[in-house]
Amino acid sequence: MDEFMAIWGQWLKPSAGLPTVQWSLLLALAAAAGHLVQRHMALPKVVGYSAVGAIAGILGFTGAAWPLQGIGLFLLELGVSVVLFETGGRIALRWFRHNPMVLLQSVLEAALTYVAVYFTLRWFDVRPSVADALALVAMASSPAVLSRVVTDVRAAGPVTERAIVLSALGALYALTLVAARAGLMHREETDLFALLYPVAVVLGVSVAVGATLALVLRFALHFMSPNSENTSILLIASIAAGTAVASHLGGSAALAGLLAGLVLKQIHPRPWAWPRQLGTAASLLVMLSFVLVSVVAAQADWNPGVAGLVLALVGARTLAKLAGVLLANPGSGTSWRQALMTGWAMSPMSSLALLLVSQFASASFTLGPRIASIALPAILLTEVLGAVIATFVLHLARESSQPEPTNGTAPVGAQRA
Repeated sequence: MDEFMAIWGQWLKPSAGLPTVQWSLLLALAAAAGHLVQRHMALPKVVGYSAVGAIAGILGFTGAAWPLQGIGLFLLELGVSVVLFETGGRIALRWFRHNPMVLLQSVLEAALTYVAVYFTLRWFDVRPSVADALALVAMASSPAVLSRVVTDVRAAGPVTERAIVLSALGALYALTLVAARAGLMHREETDLFALLYPVAVVLGVSVAVGATLALVLRFALHFMSPNSENTSILLIASIAAGTAVASHLGGSAALAGLLAGLVLKQIHPRPWAWPRQLGTAASLLVMLSFVLVSVVAAQADWNPGVAGLVLALVGARTLAKLAGVLLANPGSGTSWRQALMTGWAMSPMSSLALLLVSQFASASFTLGPRIASIALPAILLTEVLGAVIATFVLHLARESSQPEPTNGTAPVGAQRA
């Protein structure tokens, strides 16, 4: 494939560069594959996106260098920031005052995930620093996959909302801890100040950028309609600017996006729908992140030894999330069956996890490759399998209203009783 690309690159010299043409064609194929997968197989579009990206990665697609940097890293951060902004905008903090057990659920499932993954990998003789990094990455679920699946199957209900809230809180923990841990990978200080200072910096910068972004958007909504095309442009441009500033100042761009959505929800509580224009732009960014995850993960070093570690990590992570949600379920407002399905819906990992792994890869040229060799296959596996599981769970919970496929066969559990 490299020889073909070289010949094509000499023949075709577009003004924007050959990688632009390659990515444009790849995204077009991914969009078509996602549509066909959902329409004829009743599977989430994510499966089609991931399949196209994985095939391109296996064939040697060179448009995604690892570790991510430059425009590729910025687009990934922007895609994750937009998704987390939208997720944060769905969460009302006053809900936690009336139902504090949800916070306990999030803390418990995140903590149990870290402990289970860390000690499982240590049992396989993975060095402590690598196991620690992978355990932190495993804490995060994928709000992007969940939001895409919820949109595809038109889901609404307690399992849907609980899974989204828990994934958002898990993202907050993981983004803060990974950003701080990546800066300490090669430092020997063990005193409390040395450990807490990076966390304070990441949180402080992210809170400042997120609050500023929320205030700017709140001011704009005073005189601009939420359904206006100009509001859409303002929103995307503001999130892009916040992404660049937060990363430059040492904070977390994705965390700033999440916090901006949370703050905006509290100071502008009136419901407002995302305009069609913003939905299209956000969908393109999310699809790009799914394809990017698959391309990068498919180029990882797949071998039997890594496969065993990947399966162990995914298994420990799944059991820990189920246990955390179930143990803190009493008094949380959901039945045991709903809690079990919520735990299963937390299975996906995707672009957020890739962003976390990229931080470790950039922070350490010695430990980064080992972390990525285990994390990337696990992310690809949980992106595809997790999306299918989440879709099945939402059908089983009878919270979806997905129309029947055109072949006349209804997806399992899609029809309401």
